[in-house]
Amino acid sequence: MIIIALAGTAGGSFADDFIAPGSQSERAMELLEERFPEAAGGNALAVFAAPDGQRLADQRSAVEAAVARITAVEHVTAVADPFAAGTVSSDGRIGYAEIAFDAPATRLGPGPFEAIGGALEPARRAGVTAELGGDAAFINAETPTSGAEAAGVLAALIVLLVAFGTVVAALVPIVLALLVVAAGLAGVTLLANAMDVSTAAPTIAAMVGLGVGIDYALFITARYRESRAAGRDNTTALAEAMGSAGSAVLFAGGTVVVAMAALALTGMGFLVSIGLSTALVVLGATAAAMTLLPALLALLGDRIDRGRLRRRRRRAPGTAWWRLAHHISRRPWPYLLAAAALLLTLAVPALGMRTGFPDAGDDSASTTHRRAYDLLADGFGPGVNGPLLLVVDLRGPGAGTGDIAALAERVAADPGIASIGEPQASPAADAVVLRLVTTTAPGDAATSQTLDRIRGLVPANVSVAGLTAMTDDLSRQLARTLPIFVAAILAASFLLLMLVFRSILVPLKAVLMNLLSIGAAYGVVVAVFQWGWLKGLFGLEGPLVIPSPLPAIFFAVLFGLSMDYEVFLLSRIRDAYRTSGDTVDSVARGIAATGRVITSAALIMTAVFLAFVANPSPFARMIGLGLATAVLLDATVVRLVLVPAVMSLLGPANWWLPAWLRRRP
Repeated sequence: MIIIALAGTAGGSFADDFIAPGSQSERAMELLEERFPEAAGGNALAVFAAPDGQRLADQRSAVEAAVARITAVEHVTAVADPFAAGTVSSDGRIGYAEIAFDAPATRLGPGPFEAIGGALEPARRAGVTAELGGDAAFINAETPTSGAEAAGVLAALIVLLVAFGTVVAALVPIVLALLVVAAGLAGVTLLANAMDVSTAAPTIAAMVGLGVGIDYALFITARYRESRAAGRDNTTALAEAMGSAGSAVLFAGGTVVVAMAALALTGMGFLVSIGLSTALVVLGATAAAMTLLPALLALLGDRIDRGRLRRRRRRAPGTAWWRLAHHISRRPWPYLLAAAALLLTLAVPALGMRTGFPDAGDDSASTTHRRAYDLLADGFGPGVNGPLLLVVDLRGPGAGTGDIAALAERVAADPGIASIGEPQASPAADAVVLRLVTTTAPGDAATSQTLDRIRGLVPANVSVAGLTAMTDDLSRQLARTLPIFVAAILAASFLLLMLVFRSILVPLKAVLMNLLSIGAAYGVVVAVFQWGWLKGLFGLEGPLVIPSPLPAIFFAVLFGLSMDYEVFLLSRIRDAYRTSGDTVDSVARGIAATGRVITSAALIMTAVFLAFVANPSPFARMIGLGLATAVLLDATVVRLVLVPAVMSLLGPANWWLPAWLRRRP
């Protein structure tokens, strides 16, 4: 409650930092902020369109009234009248007013754009279509929630009611997770007061926090009730639950925190903020499961079984899970090959993944920036939606003042350039900026090729900036750092599992199987969003590029989450193996003891993640579908088929550890 109260008074606002450290676009923006602040400020476009068959000039007074109102909005420094500036389409129907701000687009926040949206009302009342677009409007747009997140929580409650059979036991994980997410998001808001936090961070942190919060409470509560059912008193049952399931939760939560914090290795500001925000919420979920949950269970005592929905039935010694594990262990090769073939088949589309940064044209048509994007593309060509800035440093060696005209002519001759604006000099005449409009859309692969050619045409003291150049540089840097990031998480996970389970092959198996389930999730996302398969089912308007930060976010989240089930299952298998020394029987006992809980946990996470597929943001939809797919495959194909098959084939070698490592404490 204290954190939530503090967030309301000291919380910051969210902003996306799309700068790739050390890139040309970063250096260009730093130069502009230092010498030409007016050119470094964000830009948006108020787009006006007359009804079909009419001309915008017929509604000139309404458009000018809207422009005048925009001028009075906070942070707006100038608004160019479309009629005076000549920014009216050749058919006279569409025009735009360029809006200049006193701060870069990434530092404005949504406030000014809400005010500008209201300022457009005079034009709308006159029958003119008025929308707000441009780079600054796109990156500061607030994505509305769908309300489907509540459906995910309701589905989780139904699964818990079926799993536990009592209302009180089912409500405990739900209530705890909701408290954790509320406190965690308040903490993220406080974090935004100390650093730039991405607008996507709260959505991802809430999605993951809700899933792990319910799962961690489920693991401990299920083990506690299992011990009580075995005849232990409440105090002993709680101690056993915390000693076994609690230890697994502590390790699993720590793994997720480490995986999310590892996003800092990318060096990207917005990815760092997503990683830290999600790690903060997961850390809260882990702490609540280790402290608040046992206190709550102790207070409830026998009341944990209140509200029973069905009569308790004594279970037979050989459960369906035990029989399934034994069945697979007797025929390991067919099941191993079939499960691996399924996961590899699902992963095949990932080989054709095309990453980039989506532009406003990839967003929902229900948003004003998407409608503005379409109007601008119709009236002026797609490149006007993401102009490039050619920045000339007149203090550096290369192009001088007298070379600007020849430079502009050379750049304008490139086939990817539709037009080039007049040179604008800084107040001290030590820098010049030229605005370039490309012939292709900002997110088009051809625009990236045009950017490469332009950079190859200009001398050393000329660089290219603008949001399109920044996101292109960001995508390239992510492609370079992703292998390092993946290798670091794999190495850390392997070492942690090796220390916990005192084995070489168990952590190696876990790493390889996690890679299979993650690859399958990548493949499903590519098939649905990039290839457009089943696009009608998911409410997509067309194929989309996969955002370049998504593979890194996916890998961190999925690898951390997959360790939850891995640790929970392997802990029970190891305990059984220490008692019997029989690999097949210990695997069967481990699956029998955890199968129902892991299946319930997976169904809960899948329901929570699938709820985000209804989110209006394509980015949130991709994350929701990818996470749901990976969790479902991990809890079924991997844990129930691959694990018993592989471990039965390895036999005692599962627990092999070199003698020199075994001697270490």
